[in-house]
Amino acid sequence: MAAPKRRQCGTQQVHERLLEAYPALRARQNSIEQGIRRSIERGEAQRMMRRLITIPVVVHVVYKTQSENISDAQVKSQIAALNKDYAQKNDQTSVPTAWTGLAGNPNVQFALAKKDPNGKATTGITRTKTMRSSFGTGDSVKTRVGGGHPAWPADRYLNLWACTLSGGLLGYAQFPGGPARTDGVVILNTAFGTSGTAAAPFNLGRTATHEVGHWLNLRHIWGDRDDCGGTDFVTDTPNAQLPNYGKPTFPHLSCNNGPNGDMFMNYMDYVDDAAMVMFTAGQVVRMNATLAGPRKKIGR
Repeated sequence: MAAPKRRQCGTQQVHERLLEAYPALRARQNSIEQGIRRSIERGEAQRMMRRLITIPVVVHVVYKTQSENISDAQVKSQIAALNKDYAQKNDQTSVPTAWTGLAGNPNVQFALAKKDPNGKATTGITRTKTMRSSFGTGDSVKTRVGGGHPAWPADRYLNLWACTLSGGLLGYAQFPGGPARTDGVVILNTAFGTSGTAAAPFNLGRTATHEVGHWLNLRHIWGDRDDCGGTDFVTDTPNAQLPNYGKPTFPHLSCNNGPNGDMFMNYMDYVDDAAMVMFTAGQVVRMNATLAGPRKKIGR
């Protein structure tokens, strides 16, 4: 299966499916959103940012062919990439001067789990051979009957699945508040990490950075609408009409957002890995409000 040439994320599609399948989910996520706002207003999120949170990770490698059975080294390269991006230790020279003051450090790190749900020693990596050639956004990769591997307890681990995805997808995530048994992030195996089978232009681990952003309750910066009326619930990301692809030239204007235009170098846009380099301070606060709220049990 050919590697995708443009970023495509299935998170919003999954979100809409879950809202239809679980009628109570809409009210639950509205309540979560209100809690996020209160956490920010009360300074809880800001206090959370002052201490380093380490999130235990389990990577479920689901494969049919040997090339899909990515190596431990490739898995570890993804954890290293996440740790660089979520500690603002990447190349910040690509951030336009107009926005250097907005770039934020989430102060979050990730570590492969050392204990499984039963308390036994683990590498933090599971391996499941499947008969399926690919998976979609229906969460079948998260069940044995669907050909995948079930999640470890979502309040104790960030579940990452590495598999072959169909339809040109690079990945998808589940926002806080959804079913625990499907909570986590799914990543295309050729967009996972920075070594092994990771293929350009998605070979810097930024697909996971983007999808984990969703897991921590960030939205796409254009708000998943094409009429300039969408919102990502963050005030310091400029309004944008549509996703950006490839490696745009600064500035790229839409939605009367001149002179600086779209913040296409933000991790929550659709540009190539090499072109995305920042979260904003507002996004950082929102992620930490999530860690103080709906995901407060993890990483303690």
